[in-house]
Amino acid sequence: MTDSAEKLPLKTKLLYGFGAAAYGVKDNGFAVFLLYYYNQVVGMRADVVSLAIAIALFVDAFVDPLIGQMTDRTRTSIGRRHPWLYGSAVPIAIAWLFLWHPPEASGTVQFFYLLAMAMLVRFSLSAYEVPSLALVPELSKDYHDRTSILRFRTLFGWASGLGIMVLAYGFLLVPNEKYPVGLLNADGYASYAIVGAGIMVFAVIVSAISTHKRIVSGYKSEAAHPETAEDFNQMLAAFRFSPFMLLMFAGVFAYTNQGLTFAMTPYLLTHVWEFGSAEFTLYSAVLFIGVIMAFLLVTPISKRTGKPIGAAILTLFALMIGTAPYWLRMLDLFPVPGSDLLVPTLFTFLVIATASSISAMILTMSMMADVADAYAFEAGKRTEGLFSSGMWFMQKMVGGMGILLSGLIISFIQLPEQAAPGSVEPAIVDNLALIYVSMITVIGLIGTWAYTLFPLSEKDHSDRVAKLTAASPPAE
Repeated sequence: MTDSAEKLPLKTKLLYGFGAAAYGVKDNGFAVFLLYYYNQVVGMRADVVSLAIAIALFVDAFVDPLIGQMTDRTRTSIGRRHPWLYGSAVPIAIAWLFLWHPPEASGTVQFFYLLAMAMLVRFSLSAYEVPSLALVPELSKDYHDRTSILRFRTLFGWASGLGIMVLAYGFLLVPNEKYPVGLLNADGYASYAIVGAGIMVFAVIVSAISTHKRIVSGYKSEAAHPETAEDFNQMLAAFRFSPFMLLMFAGVFAYTNQGLTFAMTPYLLTHVWEFGSAEFTLYSAVLFIGVIMAFLLVTPISKRTGKPIGAAILTLFALMIGTAPYWLRMLDLFPVPGSDLLVPTLFTFLVIATASSISAMILTMSMMADVADAYAFEAGKRTEGLFSSGMWFMQKMVGGMGILLSGLIISFIQLPEQAAPGSVEPAIVDNLALIYVSMITVIGLIGTWAYTLFPLSEKDHSDRVAKLTAASPPAE
C-alpha cells in the first residue's frame, strides 16, 4: 500500500474532490428544486411528491450497503473501487435527464414515474459515491490530511450545487412572457437537466482518472487480498461497531436538519422573506462565501478541538445563527420584506450558519475514515466500502425524512399552489416559519449532544498507527 505517512498531493486532492460535483448537482436538484418542480410546475400534490422522493431515498439507502460490500469484495486488475467509478458515469447522466422530463399523464402515472426515475438517479449515483468515499482511508492515513481531502470534496460538491443554482435562478428559471414567475418556467427546468447531466458525467470520469494510478499501484503491491465482510452476519458485526453506531446517531440529527432546511428553502425565501429572482440569484451566490469559510476554517478548528467536539460546537453555532432571523422576526426585531436592510442582514446570518454547518459535515465524514481504520485494527477486516455505504445509508434515510417532513408541513399549513411572493395570507406564512424553526431547533440540539459521544480521538488514531508500524514495518 501507499506509505501511511505520505499525505495526498494537492493536485490529486483537487481532482478527486471534483468528483463530488456530481453529487452536488444531484443534491441541489433533489433538495432545492425537485419537490417544488413536481408540486408547483407539474401540478402534483406536495405530500404525494415528497412521499415519492422519500420512498426512493429509503429504497436506495438499503441498496447502499450491498454496493459497499460488493466494492469491498471486487477483485480486478484496476482494484476494488475503480470499476464502479468508471461504470457509473453514463447511467447517472441518463437517469438525471429522464427525471426532469415527466410525461403528461394522470397523477398516478406521474407518481410512479417520479418514483422510478428518482430511484434510478439514486442507484446510479450510489454506485459512484459509495466507492468514492471509501477511497479516503486508502488515499491517506494521516488524521488531519483526511479532513483536508474531504474539504475538497465538500468544496466542489457545494460549489457545483450552488453554481448550478445560480445558473438556474439567474439564467434558466427567469420570468418571460409565457412564464411570468421564474420558478414556474418549465422550459428552464429542461435546460437545468441537460447542464446537470453534462457536469455529472465529466466530474465522475475526471475523479476516477485522478486516483487511478495511486490506488491501483497500492492494490497491486498487496501480498494478498484484504479480508472483508464476506456474509450478512459479518456485515451486521461491522455495523454494530460502537464508534460507527455513535457517529451514525449524531449524523441522523445533522442530516435530518439539512434535508429539512434544503427542501424548505424555496418556500421560506419566497413567502417568509418575499424574494424575487434577483434575490434568489444573489442568495445562491453569497452562500458560496460560507463554503469558502468552511474550507479555510475546518482544519484549524479540528486541530484545536478534535473532530467530535469541533462538530458539536459547529452544529450548535449553526443552529443558533441559522434560526436567529426567524425568532427575531416573530419578535418584530428583524428587517421586514422590502426593507433595504433585509437582504444584507439575512445573508450575513445565513452565510455564517452555512459555514458552521458545512464544517460539521466535513468532520463527520472525516470521522468515518477513522471508524474504518479502528475496525480494521480491531477486527482485522477492511470494510471501507461498507462503512462508506453506512454513511450514505444514514444520510438518505434521514434526508428522506427531512423532505417528507417538508411536504407534510406545506400540506398542513395549506400553502396555495403557484403562489407568488406576498400573495399568501400572513397567518399561513407565520405558521410556515414557526413550524420550520421549531423543528430544526429541537433536532439540532439533540445532534449537538450526540457528537460529544463519539469515542475516537487523534490520540487513538496515532496509537493505532504506531502499533501497526511496530508490528509490521515492511507493510508500510
